[in-house]
Amino acid sequence: MRHFPLAVALGVFASGCATISSKPARAQEAAQDMNMNARFGRSQLVAERIAPTEKGDYTRTHHAWGTDVRVTDAEMDGFHMKPGDEEAEVNVRVAWYRPDEGELRTTVLRQTWKDYKGAWLLSHEERADGDVGLLGERIVILKDDTPRPPAQFPTIRIGANEER
Repeated sequence: MRHFPLAVALGVFASGCATISSKPARAQEAAQDMNMNARFGRSQLVAERIAPTEKGDYTRTHHAWGTDVRVTDAEMDGFHMKPGDEEAEVNVRVAWYRPDEGELRTTVLRQTWKDYKGAWLLSHEERADGDVGLLGERIVILKDDTPRPPAQFPTIRIGANEER
């Protein structure tokens, strides 16, 4: 009975240590949370995960999200820690479209995340691969105003043209 308080204290200590995440796990979780919140337009939660030096650029490059650009999916495509465990690089594959076009596009974003006193924040983002236009890049959209024939096939009636 004398060892019961010691056993309880060790049990509490051991369970507390099991919940402490490693730096890579916290970085990966921060990146997943921020990108999922960005996908669903939760701008207040996204802003909490962006480094103060990056907020202006992020706002400028994502201003069309939800209006001129609709994001249908965002998933992490790669993750690795840089030497020193203070910085991580994340690749995010984003599926998106413009409502006036309806063509599904895919862009891979390369994000750099830094540990700011225990909080992992997005410090840089750039297009690594895929379609241009997701991050507010200047693009020219050519519209073809040529009239097109109707998409409906002509109706053919069997036996209507046969002579009797």
